[in-house]
Amino acid sequence: MRNYVLGLITNRLGSAALTLLIVSFAVFFATAMLPGDTATILLGQAATPEAVAGLRAAMHLDEPAFFRFARWLFGLLQGDLGTSYVNNVPVAELIGARFVNTMRLAGIVTLFAVPLSLTLGITAAMFRGSVYDRIVTVLTIGVISVPEFMIATSAVLLFSVYLKWLPALSFASDVTSFWQVLKIYAMPVITLTFVVSAQMIRMTRAAVIDTINTPYVEAAILKGASRRRAVLVHALPNAVGPIANAIALSLSYLVGGVIIVETIFNYPGIAKLMVDGVSTRDLPLIQSCAIIFCIGYLALITFADIVAILANPRVR
Repeated sequence: MRNYVLGLITNRLGSAALTLLIVSFAVFFATAMLPGDTATILLGQAATPEAVAGLRAAMHLDEPAFFRFARWLFGLLQGDLGTSYVNNVPVAELIGARFVNTMRLAGIVTLFAVPLSLTLGITAAMFRGSVYDRIVTVLTIGVISVPEFMIATSAVLLFSVYLKWLPALSFASDVTSFWQVLKIYAMPVITLTFVVSAQMIRMTRAAVIDTINTPYVEAAILKGASRRRAVLVHALPNAVGPIANAIALSLSYLVGGVIIVETIFNYPGIAKLMVDGVSTRDLPLIQSCAIIFCIGYLALITFADIVAILANPRVR
């Protein structure tokens, strides 16, 4: 049985590596097909054809796309993200300064979203069919139905334009007090917490309800255990695997949500850096940022799959 589990985990890891290879191929050629010539954009419309041709040769843009992809992939495997076309500095330096900000934002969102989602999901399952459960279900479905940019825009209109409580933009510099930290992160954290929590609440509720319906929990209820004790003592410990799977899958929504949130709130993270790179056709920067987001997403999805395998009673 142990070899069977190791085989399943190895297959998941192999699938993730193959997916990352396919994604790297798609990212490279998608960015290469962006409209506009990179050399012309960098030099300006007044540049001479000789200057444009010289810059294209210096950036290897005159080579076939396959050779450029092979060179970029080989450098990526060695940890070399290339050099920015616009700033002429290593892409790793540009990303390193922003990576901390993005991870800080993701960490704060996780600290708020996970306890909130687990509490609402478990209590909704505990009081299944009640008015409380219906309210939580309706609210989560409503949040899931609204796209991230609409939630972010609504938060700006409510808290910045009408109430004037919070700034519309988030700058993570020149922070001198705890109140300033709250003001800087409040809007992005609120938006991303809504996005992540809605899915996590529903998946946690479903996982706990599935465990409640198992024979050993029903037997505990028949023996006189209260519904609260049956859930917290008997059902919840056996639902740890599915709940961990739900957390990992829900946090993967941070990958897409953070791109929109950083752009709307002008938060200095990797996603904002990638969007700025698109406007200047900084191909190495765009490709590196996209690969980082893909790695993060695949890591969370793969972790969720492995947790689901280990939590499956059939493979124990």
